Amino acid sequence: MDNAVIGKVSQKGQIVIPAAIRKALGLQKGTEVSFEVKNNEIRIKKLPTALDWADLVKQIPVENIEIDEHGHYDPKAHPDFHDWMVNG
Repeated sequence: MDNAVIGKVSQKGQIVIPAAIRKALGLQKGTEVSFEVKNNEIRIKKLPTALDWADLVKQIPVENIEIDEHGHYDPKAHPDFHDWMVNG
């Protein structure tokens, strides 16, 4: 969504976020947002919820690595781990 939308500040200092923007960002009643002021502009960001973090963590790959008493592992048995360790 690259279109600018104009709103007004109410007597109580409130601004209504247009429905199209709320829908695009998934903003609902109770959604937390952060405000940042920089160079005479306000940036509003949706804060991640616990569910957002849980979904993100689910995407992290898991590999059980067999490490010996000297801290060594078999890179052939664990090629993904080896590539991750070498390439970062």
